[in-house]
Amino acid sequence: MSISASQVKELRDKTNSGMMDCKEALQASDGDFGKAIEYLRKKGLSAATKRSSRAAKEGTVASYVHMEGSIGVLVEVNCETDFVAKTDDFKTMARDLAMQIAATNPKYVNAEEIPESEMAGEKEIYRSQALAEGKPEKVVDRIIEGKLTKYYEEVCLLDQKFIKDTDITVRDMVNNMIANSGENIIVRRFARFQLGEDL
Repeated sequence: MSISASQVKELRDKTNSGMMDCKEALQASDGDFGKAIEYLRKKGLSAATKRSSRAAKEGTVASYVHMEGSIGVLVEVNCETDFVAKTDDFKTMARDLAMQIAATNPKYVNAEEIPESEMAGEKEIYRSQALAEGKPEKVVDRIIEGKLTKYYEEVCLLDQKFIKDTDITVRDMVNNMIANSGENIIVRRFARFQLGEDL
């Protein structure tokens, strides 16, 4: 199938992916934009996986203060080089992460940070609820997995829906940046302060 330059440009504008990647995605999906975007996401995810072992010691600490000083956030985001850290795209992503944290109040960056005791407690609650509802034992584990996925979406930053585009998660947004920058990017840590909250 012949792919026009205008189709490639339109996909590039939508995804910020490279011209050749956009052309390849459109050809692989017979010009279907939805499938091409999915193709690019999968490619970005595999690229992100390959880069995840590389050291990321540069980056930035971004801040966001909301509602006349009632909520403040600091987030450390790392990348491999000072060059990428200074780009507008990287700074925008870091600020978007700070805004996400201000808006959604996650407790952890990802599920690996959740203490084992907290995980065990959540699983026990879900098990008790399922059994109390009369669910058969053989489906209880599947129910627990489903509820844990929802729990991660609430408490883990990377598993949340991205507030600027709820069709993707924060992890997808970071992976897109990894694919576009060619560097490993890590959301290292964050702190969120809310005026008057219990200490």
